Amino acid sequence: MNNNIPNSALAYYSNETASHHQVLNKWISKGRKIGWARFLIVLFTALALYSVWGSGWVIEAAIPFAGITLFLKAVSMDIENRQKIENESRLLKIITNEIEVLKGNFSSLETGELFAPHQHPYAGDLDLFGQYSLYQYINRCQSEQGKRLLSLNLSEAQDKERILLQQDAVKELSRKNKWNHQFSAFGMSGQVTAISEKRIADWMIKPELHFTEPYWQMIIYIFPAITLSSILLYCTGAISLTYFNLSVVVFAVIAFSLSKKIHPTWKLLSNITGEIETLYQQLNWLEQESFSSSHINQLKTSLSYINTTNASTEIIQLKKILDRFDVRLNIYLFVFLNSFLLWDLRQFLALQKWKQNNSGIISHWFSVIAEMELSISLARLAFNQPDWCFPEISATYFTLEGKNIGHPLIASDTRVNNDYAIQGNARVDLITGSNMGGKSTFLRSIGVNIVLALMGGPVCAKSFSVYPAKLMSSMRIADNLAESTSTFYAELKKLQLIIEAVKRKETVFILLDEILRGTNSLDKHKGSEALIRQLIQQNTVAILATHDIELTQLQEQYPDSISNYHFDVQVANEELYFDYKLKTGVCKSLNATLLMKKIGINI
Repeated sequence: MNNNIPNSALAYYSNETASHHQVLNKWISKGRKIGWARFLIVLFTALALYSVWGSGWVIEAAIPFAGITLFLKAVSMDIENRQKIENESRLLKIITNEIEVLKGNFSSLETGELFAPHQHPYAGDLDLFGQYSLYQYINRCQSEQGKRLLSLNLSEAQDKERILLQQDAVKELSRKNKWNHQFSAFGMSGQVTAISEKRIADWMIKPELHFTEPYWQMIIYIFPAITLSSILLYCTGAISLTYFNLSVVVFAVIAFSLSKKIHPTWKLLSNITGEIETLYQQLNWLEQESFSSSHINQLKTSLSYINTTNASTEIIQLKKILDRFDVRLNIYLFVFLNSFLLWDLRQFLALQKWKQNNSGIISHWFSVIAEMELSISLARLAFNQPDWCFPEISATYFTLEGKNIGHPLIASDTRVNNDYAIQGNARVDLITGSNMGGKSTFLRSIGVNIVLALMGGPVCAKSFSVYPAKLMSSMRIADNLAESTSTFYAELKKLQLIIEAVKRKETVFILLDEILRGTNSLDKHKGSEALIRQLIQQNTVAILATHDIELTQLQEQYPDSISNYHFDVQVANEELYFDYKLKTGVCKSLNATLLMKKIGINI
């Protein structure tokens, strides 16, 4: 367990846990009372009806009417109370989850492997996706769109303007915990999916082939006037039962012949009302809140750039239409409503009108949800880690400077932080050191914090400044049996991508860990030396961790371009002691011999 959990975050979540438990118990208690009330309403209605039976039809009808009215009111109250219970339970789950993440227990969260790119300049090297990954640690998105947007931001750096806008949004949202917790709770009530978005998008662009003529708007009023008149005529004895039944059959044939043309639309939009409800709740929650962040306000403005009405107002109208459309699921009610009121046609025409009013804007609603969930994920990270900082985005290639830089996924009580800076171009820093001394972890600390910085989030450092260069790395290489690719050839392919980017004069920053390890030591040294020279000649910036001490002699040839750093190890009584601190110069203490002796190799 992490013993250095930020006290402010833990204290806040502990208080919130107690508060939500109290509110949840309140709603549960109210639910029991409503249940008893429903039982007593039924009981007293039955007793009252029994006591007045025979007193006249007015009283006999009034008592059941009153009982049914009270019962339906109690049912409505129970539904509302259940929604409050579910909402409080979701909020409590959010708070509990944050406490567990603070303790370092986040392995049960989504890994993001679904979004992991097959080939990527740095994602695999920096553990951006998968078990105990950065995605798993920071993701608080509920919608598929939000999760995909988060993965895209992890995989690709944003431009400086976007980064600064995101920083402002994240800072503000990190001060609105209750608001962003409720936003997430709404998202948990029914996940918004890409499939539903596509269904709506397909429907929006699909040309309407039926019922587009204006006279159909009159028919939906004329037809019910005729059908309801037939009921009145039958009740008054003006027509016989035979003629009435015949007319009902005719009404049904007409109505259901029209419904056959409407069915494909209903099938396309069916089963998405829950997600539409979630969309409404989240956007309505967003519209009601005031923000100073220009990024969030731009998102709010984009919700209704065509219509003057709020997005939530339009969405709830769509949900009401779809709810009415789903009367089809109750066959008995549907047969009556469709036969006498042209129910299907009414909803279809309402959908047509809704589509005309909202054409070209609905995709913004889904993207706004995704953008807000991304910002909330980063805001939760900022709140949970108050000792982290928001980085400065430099305008000079290349700048990287930080104080107390640590790996975000290592618990603060075991994490060792380092200061580091590299500036200018045509720069290659060489890091030598013992096995297990911290070279690879340091490279990943630099890389992961750059990823966080260039998506607008906080970084694990006291201070941090970085230029938004394209990050590339070659650190973790694996063979591919399916492609008959050896480890060495897989690494060469990755290095080829880096070299091609350098030749294209792209502004890249490169992290290399023990390159060309799949070949003999002579070829490895020659290849590594040639690559370093090439990077310097192309004015590129890189950090290279290596066991090849001879490479450090290149500093004599390139004193303005190469700097040597190292991680060392202390040996006492044949035991190794690491401090994981970055030091200047070349490593003099190596530990491979001692490690080999420990496993039984006679040296």
